[in-house]
Amino acid sequence: MLPMRQSYRIIPVYTADVSGVCSALYELGGMTVMHDPSGCNSTYNTHDEIRWYDQDSLIYISGLTETDAIMGNDRKFIDDIVDAASELQPAFIALAGSPIPYMNGTDFPAIARVIENKTGIPTFSVPTNGMHDYVYGAGMALEENARRFVKAPGCQAKSGSSRSVNLLGITPLDFGPQENVDTLKENLNKYGWNVLSTWAMGDDFETLQTSGNADVNLVVSAVGLRAAKVLWETCHIPYVIGTPNQWLAEDISYALEMAVTQQTATANVYLQNRMQQETEITLIGEPVTMGSLAAGIEKKYGRMTRVLCPLKECESLLGRNDKVVLGEEAMEEELKNAKIIVADPLYRPICPKDSTFYEIPHVAFSGRMFIDHMHRKQDFREG
Repeated sequence: MLPMRQSYRIIPVYTADVSGVCSALYELGGMTVMHDPSGCNSTYNTHDEIRWYDQDSLIYISGLTETDAIMGNDRKFIDDIVDAASELQPAFIALAGSPIPYMNGTDFPAIARVIENKTGIPTFSVPTNGMHDYVYGAGMALEENARRFVKAPGCQAKSGSSRSVNLLGITPLDFGPQENVDTLKENLNKYGWNVLSTWAMGDDFETLQTSGNADVNLVVSAVGLRAAKVLWETCHIPYVIGTPNQWLAEDISYALEMAVTQQTATANVYLQNRMQQETEITLIGEPVTMGSLAAGIEKKYGRMTRVLCPLKECESLLGRNDKVVLGEEAMEEELKNAKIIVADPLYRPICPKDSTFYEIPHVAFSGRMFIDHMHRKQDFREG
């Protein structure tokens, strides 16, 4: 028997789906419960969640024991949640799984129905198992919110445009501290756009419920794509894909106007008019934010870029010369001839020693390590 090939020995993996769920729902006043023996929660609150010590939330762990895992004890899980919810009265209850309940075949949708019947509080499950990356978990959490909680009265035909936009897919895992989100809003405000809601950072649950009143949605990361599709289906709100950094905000504003006027389902701004010459600059990370940065670099400096995406389910968000690259060895191979690299600092050890490296910390990759030194993504600097 051949030994299993080791995928990662130098660089870390991206944060898991269950952390993505917690990050997406953190500020919304709901109760998020990780069904786990108390491992995923410590990784989340000590590494992945930069708001943990500054901002209260209702993130809980079930404390699954060995006996419960072997014999099964859904009743205890349900009763604990019902007791806590009766005291806390959260806006909703979200259940997120981890590897052990996944292997046990825990029926989360059924458990969610039982809890909702007992408490009268909207309850749903997100099908996580700790084996996907954060984009999957956070995306599905926001999708469920869009499907269940966006108020129907807003889903009506509007007379004229108020230039209102929802920002979909904002979490600290991709954008870091709130100041970076505020910068995106300012960049849109300069072109006359009113940000109605941000999914889901810097706004509360009640604000997100009014999202159906917006003229258009802007998907600023891959996390927001699922919610955008739901809001197109249920409220017929068109969406544009792109991150409004300082170089791309004008192009995105124009695309938003066209989406509202033409009522087209979607437009991907950062993939339009990308250069096709030999690559000069390689960017690594989440496809929408880094793709938008790549488009901005090409527009501002006329230098050909490519994006290497280490995340699954993102192929549709990449350009012709971009590529999904999974695993450390595959990434190192792709980087062996790269001359200029823009990425999280933890990628530096697998980059060519003679390459020029620009640091853009990515919380979903390096956690809190570089949070005190985070620069806005559109203002990257050489490390």
